[in-house]
Amino acid sequence: MKALLQRVNSARVTIAGKEVGSIGIGLVVFVGVAIDDTERDIDYLIQKIINQRIFSGTAGKFNLSALDIGGELLLVSQLTLLADTRRGRRPSFTNAAPPEKAEELFTKFVEKASSTGLRIACGRFQQYMQVELNNDGPVTIMLDSRDKF
Repeated sequence: MKALLQRVNSARVTIAGKEVGSIGIGLVVFVGVAIDDTERDIDYLIQKIINQRIFSGTAGKFNLSALDIGGELLLVSQLTLLADTRRGRRPSFTNAAPPEKAEELFTKFVEKASSTGLRIACGRFQQYMQVELNNDGPVTIMLDSRDKF
């Protein structure tokens, strides 16, 4: 499972011009579910996301987490994080979980993120979305649950 974090001042997701989720200061988290992912991957990533010290403290250094600042999370499922571009010009998604499994794990991801106490907003699974964000820094971090194994 991969999670791309973007530290933001604000963000929102719309579908067909209608806003379905928005946040203030916090993280936009794009989530890609791989074919062999399990709940262990979710647990690992949730803890990394909420405790990742990528917000500036008084000295201007990265020493505060989303939990420390009471940040918000905008969670967006994103198949394209699993793109394999090693061959040819068209990305392959053979490592991505099938839609049924990906939706199940993304739903569990949202549930577990909601239990952290942070305010959560979400995109919609398998929908064409527009994501607008004001990237702060910019700060963008890639997490991969395979890094723990």
